[in-house]
Amino acid sequence: MSSYYDVDAILTDSHKLPCQFMLTVPGLGYIDGNVGEDMKQGTQVELPLWLGEVMAVSAVGTQLIELDLPDALSTRIMNALQADAKTVDIRALAPHLYTLAARILELFDEKGMVEILDEVSRLW
Repeated sequence: MSSYYDVDAILTDSHKLPCQFMLTVPGLGYIDGNVGEDMKQGTQVELPLWLGEVMAVSAVGTQLIELDLPDALSTRIMNALQADAKTVDIRALAPHLYTLAARILELFDEKGMVEILDEVSRLW
C-alpha cells in the first residue's frame, strides 16, 4: 500500500483505462460529454484507474462497468516486450508502467503479464 501523498501513486491512479458500461445509468452522461443525458448501456469511455476501479467493484448484484486493459499493457505490447524489451519505449507507453501493472494485476487475472514484466525489469 502506497502513501496517500505518493506522487507516483497519484499519477498511476490517474492513468485512463478503457471501459464499457454494462447498464444504463441515469444522469451520468456528463462523463462522455453529454450533460443531462443518461450513460447508455454499451457506451465505451476511458476513465481514470481510481474511478474505474470503484465503479467496477462497487456494483451489488450486477456489474456496472467492465474494465479493459490499457494500451500500455495490451497483448501487442506484452508480445513486443517478450520479443525484445529494449526496443519498446516504456516511458512513452506509460511513465509509471510498473506501478500501473501492479494496480492492474490487483483487478485482472493476468499471470503471463507478471512473468513478462519480471523479465523486463531484470534487463533494466
